Amino acid sequence: MIEFPLPLIGFSAFSGTGKTTLLTRLLPLLKRQGLRIGAIKHAHHRFEIDHREKDSYRLRKAGAEQMLVASRNRIALITELPERLTDEPTLAELLKALDPTTLDLVLVEGFKKEHIPKIELHRPSLGKRLLYPDDPDIIAIATDDRLATPPCHIPVLNLNQPDAIVDFLLNHCFHQDRQPAPVIPLREQRQL
Repeated sequence: MIEFPLPLIGFSAFSGTGKTTLLTRLLPLLKRQGLRIGAIKHAHHRFEIDHREKDSYRLRKAGAEQMLVASRNRIALITELPERLTDEPTLAELLKALDPTTLDLVLVEGFKKEHIPKIELHRPSLGKRLLYPDDPDIIAIATDDRLATPPCHIPVLNLNQPDAIVDFLLNHCFHQDRQPAPVIPLREQRQL
């Protein structure tokens, strides 16, 4: 498991399952609970957050290895990494960029192979296999339909009920001494 002073919860699924869509639904609900949330998303390709017509882009391309862009509402740090001979940066490396004193919880999208508690998103209609049988770090499955073989040892949550997923997260991360979050009966998943 990764050492970090705050709860980490990952969201794992095959591409196209709706990880980002779910997180955009969960974040406002968690904020309403008074939580300060950090998020880390894995990207499988090079990406640009500034654009050719922006000064920050021009300065970075001219040779700045770190480019900090700031306004009264937002700060963004762009760090150029040398060409890596190994895999992508690890989650542990990326967590070092966060300030845990300003956060209560970190949500992680992707990073399927990292050893952190994860919720698997699964849509049977996509025809993909379940990840949980091969990943002992999966603590729940959020699905939009019945599972052919439901697990008996972890909760199955309704992917279309973000309030229930938030309740599960709060219970798991902050109320370990309370009863586990209820398993949503599979028959209720049909009422989506």
